[in-house]
Amino acid sequence: MRLPQTVTIWLVAVTGVASLLILGAGLNAMAMATMGFIPARFSGLVQVGGAVPAILTPLTATLVHGGLLHLGFNLLMLAWCGVAVERVLGGKGVLVIYGVSAYVAMLAQWVVGPAEVAPVIGASGAVSGLIGAYALSFGRAKQVSSSPAVNRLVNIVWLAVAWAVLQWAVGFSAGAQGVMLATPAHVGGFVAGMLLQRPLLLWRYRGA
Repeated sequence: MRLPQTVTIWLVAVTGVASLLILGAGLNAMAMATMGFIPARFSGLVQVGGAVPAILTPLTATLVHGGLLHLGFNLLMLAWCGVAVERVLGGKGVLVIYGVSAYVAMLAQWVVGPAEVAPVIGASGAVSGLIGAYALSFGRAKQVSSSPAVNRLVNIVWLAVAWAVLQWAVGFSAGAQGVMLATPAHVGGFVAGMLLQRPLLLWRYRGA
């Protein structure tokens, strides 16, 4: 069966091929240092020779993964949620959420530890944005009041808290390995995706 040529599929393909090439060539350590997001470098506290500009590392970090399991899980969630979100928000919407969430995720990680020298890698933050948009697009807001706005706010807060707790639990069970599991980045990306969902939905169907 031929896969549709969607933005999501292209994101999966580019991320997968780049990460596999880096892993297969044994260049992961170098890629982490030169392409990963290093909070201390973003703060101007350290320099890395031959690295991509720090301002671009929130994007290049999405192409570097700690191993096949890390890569596989991210690609699975990217494909699952991205394709569904693309049906609702379109390809441009997916790109906006993915890109903005990547930056917001790393900004959240930077706020927590601006002097941290361990590189943050993986597409998890950007993918978390698509998961947030997916949850808001296909989840039903709980009827806690007669106000749709209040119900929507409660739904956003509930989803954000649930995702934060889940990420904390995953990070704790994995021994809080910052390179692999950056909980603030995951939560930041998730919140960004939720906040972008409605504006992008209104923008796409503004002429309908």
